[in-house]
Amino acid sequence: MAKLKDYIPRLAENSLKRKLNSSGCVVVSGPKFCGKSTLCEEFAKSTTSLKTTNAIELANADPYSALKGENPHLIDEWQKAPEIWNIIKDDLDKDYQFGKYILTGSTTPVDPSKIQNSAAGRITSLKLKPFSLLESNESTGVISLLGLFDKNYQFTSIYNQHNPVSLTDIAHIICRGGWPIAVKAKKESSIDVTTNYYDGLFTIEDENDEFVEFLKNKNIELLKLILKSFARNISTEAKNTSMIKDILASGERSKLDDDTFLSYKKTLEDLFIIYDMPAWNLNLRTSVSVRSAPTHHFVDTSIATAALGITPSDLLGDLNSFGFFFEDMAVRDLSIYADSFGGELKHYRDSNDLEVDAILKLNNGEYGAIEIKIASEKNIKDGIDSLTKFEKKMKSNDLKSPAFKMILTSHGSACKIDDIYIVPISMLGV
Repeated sequence: MAKLKDYIPRLAENSLKRKLNSSGCVVVSGPKFCGKSTLCEEFAKSTTSLKTTNAIELANADPYSALKGENPHLIDEWQKAPEIWNIIKDDLDKDYQFGKYILTGSTTPVDPSKIQNSAAGRITSLKLKPFSLLESNESTGVISLLGLFDKNYQFTSIYNQHNPVSLTDIAHIICRGGWPIAVKAKKESSIDVTTNYYDGLFTIEDENDEFVEFLKNKNIELLKLILKSFARNISTEAKNTSMIKDILASGERSKLDDDTFLSYKKTLEDLFIIYDMPAWNLNLRTSVSVRSAPTHHFVDTSIATAALGITPSDLLGDLNSFGFFFEDMAVRDLSIYADSFGGELKHYRDSNDLEVDAILKLNNGEYGAIEIKIASEKNIKDGIDSLTKFEKKMKSNDLKSPAFKMILTSHGSACKIDDIYIVPISMLGV
């Protein structure tokens, strides 16, 4: 099926294929340079690209012109002519066909009011992230995440000497990220590729750049300060007020109000740079309440390390901080794997500070409980304690126990301690 010689297969292919077979149009969104166009071109038979002034002006003046071509027809960066949404919806009302259109976008529409119709049942969405370790061929995938839900899953221990991916390798992968252009680069220059990507992220040199409408009224230095605060609070539930104090404490701003902070946060979300992973809320029959605060994550951890100027050596020199960045990358991979089979990822924390880093929930109500740790004897023991306490709490409240309990580690051996799986991220797959 591949049209490009160096095309790297994506787990999202199955999701895109499934959505094209069940809806008239699929909107594929995600950050710049994560491979949206490349993925969609594998499925499209014709393309309209809105990347030049003339193409954008034509699409805004005559949105119907952007729809011309053999189906599936791809409209790349559709949000630059948002009326296309309404035109496609009306077209599908008149002549509904499965897999008729594919839309891609690196931002949400600047003016959502131009999207007049929800198009429920006609247009569906797919969010694409950079490569997971499985997709970049840095995980063997010998341990199936979905397979762990099966009580009869055949798990085989794999010892450290058979895992070539070291903690040093993981530090490099975190700073390099899963960007296709960085993954394809030589290792010695791959982090520089990502750094260049970050340096140009908020630089507008072309009026047709998809970020221009979002950034033209923004103070770029303030946007970077807020991004750095999210990077310092990566994989945490830090409150907005705490991050505002963090920014003011830096001395680079004398004042910053809540509304401004929220406006800039929304811009970073609209550009698919940061997002919040929601809490898993339960009605526990106990005096202990479950917290509803989300955890802050990046679409790719390398943006956070680049924002803070963190190198692989910095991570290795501060294992406590390394743990937060590793958790963020692990959440990226888990979410990519979960998306491939329709799973949903959340986190759990209660008022007694009992925490589970990731809850992977299936549509049938089954779920897995996952702790994410830098591999060490102490960290694994702490993870086992947390998962054991969590399961006891579920049982004491007559709630369903997890289908599996797993500690996702940075490196080392894959094994099973009692009923808890210990799995290095470089062995995890779908």
